[in-house]
Amino acid sequence: MKEEPEPEQIKDELEEPEPEQIKEELEELETVQIKQEEEELYSDQDEDQLVAKQDSFRETPMHEEKYHKEELTKNQNESVEHSKVKKLKKNMRSCKICGKHLIRKTLLKIHMRIHTGEKPHTCQVCSKSFSFSSHLVRHMRNHTGERPFSCQTCGKSFTQKGNLSIHMATHTGEKPFSCPTCGKGFTQKSNLHIHMRTHSGEKMFPCELCSKSFSFGCQLATHMRTHTGEKPFLCVACGKRFSQQNYLTVHMKIHTGERPFSCPTCGKSFIKEWNLSVHIRCHTGEKPYPCEVCGKSFINKSHLTNHMRTHTCEKPFSCLTCGKSFTKQGNLTDHIRSHTGEKPYPCKVCGKSFVNKSHLTNHLRTHTGEKPYDCKLCGKSFTDCSSIAQHMKTHTGEKPYPCDVCGKSFRNRNHLACHIRTHTGEKPFSSNPQALLPVQPLKV
Repeated sequence: MKEEPEPEQIKDELEEPEPEQIKEELEELETVQIKQEEEELYSDQDEDQLVAKQDSFRETPMHEEKYHKEELTKNQNESVEHSKVKKLKKNMRSCKICGKHLIRKTLLKIHMRIHTGEKPHTCQVCSKSFSFSSHLVRHMRNHTGERPFSCQTCGKSFTQKGNLSIHMATHTGEKPFSCPTCGKGFTQKSNLHIHMRTHSGEKMFPCELCSKSFSFGCQLATHMRTHTGEKPFLCVACGKRFSQQNYLTVHMKIHTGERPFSCPTCGKSFIKEWNLSVHIRCHTGEKPYPCEVCGKSFINKSHLTNHMRTHTCEKPFSCLTCGKSFTKQGNLTDHIRSHTGEKPYPCKVCGKSFVNKSHLTNHLRTHTGEKPYDCKLCGKSFTDCSSIAQHMKTHTGEKPYPCDVCGKSFRNRNHLACHIRTHTGEKPFSSNPQALLPVQPLKV
């Protein structure tokens, strides 16, 4: 009859081992396996060498006695080691989901939480839960501020020993994990695995709401906020909230006035490096976004998106006051100010105010005389980007504004508007001041 285990024995089996205990058992198994391999190697040595070694110990009775003691100790150690291996192999368990082998039943139970998502360890401060007790211990340092692992070089402290090891590579410059495709080096193997997805195109994090997939879990987490509307990053200066930390970082530069990215051609500064790269195209003339309908090219993708609405006739931004619709949100914002009379951008030189910031920027150049946009064909300079764009049509001969009545084409919209009046007979600018006065009735 099979003997039932004692209650204390059952408790020991179900009790969750500490991470250090797990580590020790894994190291013990590895040590025993290495010793086994050494024994096999030793047993394969030449028989004559073993006989010679035995004879050297048996030259005197004292040596013979020492030899017998060593043999006895060795046999006892071998017996203990073999019993340990046998016991570990007997307790070995395999995960039915991923096939991973674990040396104890309790370790398998802990491992299964990876698949089941079970998180039995809860933080008493913020109620966040974790699968492993060691993860909770590390998390608690976020609340206590404890950083027990310090860098001996620069003094920086970390909550985890692994983070310190990664940090040390910033001093040594060591990047032992290289991408076989592009050769880029990484300090961590996990970062290399993540990087490899940029080459494979693997997107293992799908959104359950819109079926969009992402290469990285953090990208999915950020994307989910577009569905939930969550904006956890608060600006302490104005109270505005953001869905991403980097959006808040960029926004804060509005309050600090920091514009770290300057144009080497005209000196204009920008909050974001991307805005500078787009601005530089005004000087170089680069337009990498062509329209597939008419072939016209644009400096950035948003300009192309707005342009496409001229073909589709889409005007998604409507004025609630007069119902007028616009292709761009910015145009609607400017239009609404025509109802309110708001002109929030005043010139500090002459006091004149403007509806939007770009109009103010262009106006300021009338005071400074600055003309940062140069034509590479004739050398003529202009105060704003749109003026040089109009000027370039004199070189290319482009006339994109045709008259619907007679078919004549013009370089800009203003010229077309003047021409239309030749068909309508409209004369809004009369040279006779009396023509502008109301007609008085004749007295008989």
